[in-house]
Amino acid sequence: MDGDRFADAFAAVPREWFLPIREQQRSGYDGPIAIGRGQTNSQPRTVEAMLRLLDVRAGDRVLDVGSGSGWTTGLLAHLVGPDGSVRGLELEPDLVAFGRANLGHGEWPWARIDPAAPGTLGDPSAAPYDRVLVSAEAAALPTELVSQLADEARMVLPVAGEMLLIERTAGEVRVSRHGRYRFVPLR
Repeated sequence: MDGDRFADAFAAVPREWFLPIREQQRSGYDGPIAIGRGQTNSQPRTVEAMLRLLDVRAGDRVLDVGSGSGWTTGLLAHLVGPDGSVRGLELEPDLVAFGRANLGHGEWPWARIDPAAPGTLGDPSAAPYDRVLVSAEAAALPTELVSQLADEARMVLPVAGEMLLIERTAGEVRVSRHGRYRFVPLR
């Protein structure tokens, strides 16, 4: 991170705010950290790579699937600013509460974390989104999330061990691959 808007986001949204108390001293560790319920706060280098691929812009409407501790939701909120919106979705009720509490460290009234509906990926009823970040690994590209993208939208997610960037432009969908990663499974 080299003095750009992504570095600014990481400075404004410290990882330690989004870790369990017993793990906060490890916030500088560049690896995943357990947050409970079999979930992790992702490796900072991986989060940075995903955010750069996502290329979030001020004013974007963003969906954060698998928000966990809320760190990515906070980072996204910083990047979209007050003219944008970020909606985090998390399946684990304990982590919804944890993430919501963690978001309270910052001042991002345009960001929130809600419980994900079991059996539904994303939130088709509130689509389309300008950007979708998925912090859990899918076995195959989830077409139900692709269909929630607006025109000129981007989605970043790990699929079968590879980081994919999905770009939707003029109704066409383009997929590119950006390295190998490990994540908890998307369910």
